[in-house]
Amino acid sequence: MRVLETERLVLRRLTLEDAGFILRLVNEPAWLRYIGDKHVRNLEDARNHLRNGPLHMYELYGFGMFLVELKDSGVAVGSCGLLKRDTLPDPDIGYAFLPEHWGKGYALEAASAVLKYGHREHRLPRILAITSPDNERSIKVLHSCGMHFKRMIEMAEQDEVKLFALEFEG
Repeated sequence: MRVLETERLVLRRLTLEDAGFILRLVNEPAWLRYIGDKHVRNLEDARNHLRNGPLHMYELYGFGMFLVELKDSGVAVGSCGLLKRDTLPDPDIGYAFLPEHWGKGYALEAASAVLKYGHREHRLPRILAITSPDNERSIKVLHSCGMHFKRMIEMAEQDEVKLFALEFEG
């Protein structure tokens, strides 16, 4: 189900048919370094990851991580969306792209659209983001989206991370 469209991208809900893409994405070296090992080793693990993550989040909140595809070709390039973690007071934005699609502005384009979507469609007054302190690419995207660094926080699944926030007016 298509959720968002930008100039170059389509963001849609993930389905179990996206297991192959997810298997590759979550095992990329940058994912493992900056996001962490989700222990997804085969297609069945990927389907379980989808069921227990994005698909479950859609049911609970009406949002979650979305597949990001190129509008002109339908090629999957990454994922971007909103998460609701028990450890954070507000939903946070997440994104990850395959390395061959880095440096093309897709993360900024997708993240900007997701932030607007979260505020407009889900009436979220504030959206957070977390990132590893050394993930300079991600930090640059967050700043470009208008997010502001708040403080360092401890997360159970990671070491200390940088917390960013975007507060909406009205």
